[in-house]
Amino acid sequence: MKKLAVDPKAKALIFDLDGTLADTMPVHFMAYKNILAEYGINFTPELFATLAGIPAVGTIIKLNELFGTKMNPEEIGYLKEREYEKMMHKMKPIVPVVHLAKKYHGKLPMAIGTGGYKRLAWKTMEIIGLEKYFDILVSNEDVVYSKPHPETFLKCAEQLGVDAEFCQVFEDGDLGIQAADAAGMMSTLVTDFYEVTIGEEI
Repeated sequence: MKKLAVDPKAKALIFDLDGTLADTMPVHFMAYKNILAEYGINFTPELFATLAGIPAVGTIIKLNELFGTKMNPEEIGYLKEREYEKMMHKMKPIVPVVHLAKKYHGKLPMAIGTGGYKRLAWKTMEIIGLEKYFDILVSNEDVVYSKPHPETFLKCAEQLGVDAEFCQVFEDGDLGIQAADAAGMMSTLVTDFYEVTIGEEI
């Protein structure tokens, strides 16, 4: 298996959170599955994979389009996040990526750029033992446009004080890689370095 590495040109590192540093995907999946069952939606791992990187509200909007449902995106998105919070203690760190972040702590400036909610993102960082390694976290509450728009990562670069071209982004989703590329940053797809199974009972 290839080894996860920092590009020699990188002067700052930006990490996505869900699915990149923390294996939260099985927990998100079960939270969606539990909430959406009440609306007659059979939420499968395959369907979930097509929605990777989209925040909760955007996911509900997409599901309404797909299934002809009339769920309130804000209300159902909130219920899903509440369900997720009940189970999030079950998440595990993604070891190769967490190891890389710890290795470069204090050597290169680092930030988190996530499509999740800020409070839950910091709680995730605590669960996987990384809250002391990062000072900068840009969440979906800090931006107007979500990934694949580059705003999340550009805000990270701005707060890091490093030009975009010298930032290396670590991501697990296509939307995140598109966002990094649109920002003019180096991008690394971390799923090339580990295997994640979505949909297993947790």
